[in-house]
Amino acid sequence: IAGYVRLILLIASWCFYDSRPLLSISLYCSSAFLDAVDGFLARKLNQTSAFGAWFDVVIDNLGRGMIWCRTYHIGYLVSSLEWMTFACTHQRGASWKGVNQRDPWLVRAVMANNFRNLCGVMSVGSLHVLPVWLFCDYHGLLTNWAIPLAVQHLVIGLLAAGRAMCAAVETWFIWSHIQYLCSDEANRPAAAIDADDK
Repeated sequence: IAGYVRLILLIASWCFYDSRPLLSISLYCSSAFLDAVDGFLARKLNQTSAFGAWFDVVIDNLGRGMIWCRTYHIGYLVSSLEWMTFACTHQRGASWKGVNQRDPWLVRAVMANNFRNLCGVMSVGSLHVLPVWLFCDYHGLLTNWAIPLAVQHLVIGLLAAGRAMCAAVETWFIWSHIQYLCSDEANRPAAAIDADDK
């Protein structure tokens, strides 16, 4: 239910994007707040499901994609990177978050302890906060809120650094998946896979 409410909030946010940017970003942030609690609620109410995990990420990508694409002409590149990463990671199921010693140090650093570390917080935080901050900058809301220009630019720089780190990890996941798709394992005939399972 939280996911469907989030989707409605995003559609409403989209409708007010140009005419009432403050209302638009408020609706978007309300959806993001529900994202912060929907997993907790699902676990507490024993309503977790594979669909719910998938739907949660789809809504995240739709929301961020909306902001990126409507705010900047090249925003579709960022959105495309996020969608490709989603396609490459979530078919693995819950195991996509697992890392090992063969993975690059940056991937291990970001994903260590389920993203609960400096690199992980910086990457995931910037993934969610940078588009919101840029939206507010684009519509002049940061200036209206009397945030000094130096602070605005400093925050953009820090968030951009975190988003670049996140993009490096996303690119590695995509490359890793391409390597898997080109491997002998991925290209074995179905009959050979069935025989191995028996």
